Amino acid sequence: MKLELIATASFGLEAVVRREVEALGFPVTEREDGRITYVTNESGLVRSNLWLRCADRVLLKLGAFDAQTFEELFQGVRGLPWETLIPPDGHFVMNCSSVRSKLSSVPACQSVAEKALVERLRDVYGIDRFAKSGAKYNILLRILKDRVSVAVDTSGPGLHKRGYRTRQGEAPIKETLAAALVSLSFWQPGRLLADPLAGSGTIPIEAAMMARGIAPGLGRKFAAEAWSFVPPEIWKRERAAAYKSIDLAADVRILASDRDEAAVDVARENAENAGVGDCITFTRKTFAEFAASGEASENPRGILVTNPPYGERLGELPEAEALYKEIGAFLTAHRGWSLFLITTYKDFEKLALGRPADRRRKLYNGRLETTFYQVHGEKPKGKGDRK
Repeated sequence: MKLELIATASFGLEAVVRREVEALGFPVTEREDGRITYVTNESGLVRSNLWLRCADRVLLKLGAFDAQTFEELFQGVRGLPWETLIPPDGHFVMNCSSVRSKLSSVPACQSVAEKALVERLRDVYGIDRFAKSGAKYNILLRILKDRVSVAVDTSGPGLHKRGYRTRQGEAPIKETLAAALVSLSFWQPGRLLADPLAGSGTIPIEAAMMARGIAPGLGRKFAAEAWSFVPPEIWKRERAAAYKSIDLAADVRILASDRDEAAVDVARENAENAGVGDCITFTRKTFAEFAASGEASENPRGILVTNPPYGERLGELPEAEALYKEIGAFLTAHRGWSLFLITTYKDFEKLALGRPADRRRKLYNGRLETTFYQVHGEKPKGKGDRK
């Protein structure tokens, strides 16, 4: 069956998610802020949930129409084929948003849309009451500039919920954002990747999972698994294929360190849960100790991918600025190393680099607006290397 899906993405990561969707072999039909729309089938719905590393959720698009009045909204929602998805005992929940539209009252829109859905199902199933005792269907109705888009969330908990992070340190980065930072570094197995400010280890773990070809959703369940819409044998087949794709022989060289011994213990435990504990070297080190180590000097072309302290809390800024200076000094002493760093600190380039970064990208770490700085190391003479 031909399906239209929407992979939602955090602001600034749309291009990364689009690359992921296309790498799975699905044609993209539309790209908007925070949304990549593409065409696939039931197997593609399962594959998207299992394999998309940087997307927030996978939505099943049911339809779209224009509506400037409540009557148009009612008829548009009622006209959608809800019975193909929701059974008589389905637990459906309507969620609505409205931006720059004539229908601006979200509660009213939500009420009208739910009445239309109930009337459609009542007519089809011939029942007056819906027990809502079965599988959950989280419906997302979005109105933007009088254009209504209706979709159902197939993922359930956000895709960043991989399942391996049973413990976490202070201010952890989301798994989806960590995977995106590694993807944007264009790191490849065989080259050293280091996170000397690893915290609970999310960036190194995501990198290791990518290198070994471990599907990020392999260890969790999804909302659509409880639906009859996608046969169980498809989930079983796609999971089996994902297991077969794991490459335990991949050349993975990753260093993860932190000054906090407790954080290192948490990171090590999370890596074991993710199945990559044997390909990440964890140590307790300050950044200065890492910079002075043989690990840094003996690897002339490593990559730093890191989410350092931002200095957002009262009294922490001087310490963060001192750390940024140490990072800049490291790059000066190790000119073949590349840096990929995310922070809210606006003067990072001036303080740490003394020049503009080679590339910069605005991203959001939760609700914090950050900049992702990309500093490319010197290339060996006569050789090219994609950054």
